[in-house]
Amino acid sequence: MVIFETLADASRRRILELLRAGERPVGVLVKELGMTQPAISRHLRVLREAGLVEARVDAQRRIYRLRADSLRELDAWLEPYRLLWSGRLDDLEHHLNQMEEK
Repeated sequence: MVIFETLADASRRRILELLRAGERPVGVLVKELGMTQPAISRHLRVLREAGLVEARVDAQRRIYRLRADSLRELDAWLEPYRLLWSGRLDDLEHHLNQMEEK
């Protein structure tokens, strides 16, 4: 899955976190992340190729935004695990309640 390979990089995950709050131009991402413009641009290219972000042109700037619909593939893959975790958390809650009663 291309999305997993793309999200394996911590810098790319940080970019997505910032874009989750709204659109941002590259210059703002540079300031907020403390990285060079070429580094941010490389990460954005990878994110764009994976379909996680898209850009629009505003005069001479590119404004990036998250493509939340592309995360559906990731969400669908995680669903069976989410059900597993939910069941285990319910079991833990039950166990803790029994310990409290004793």
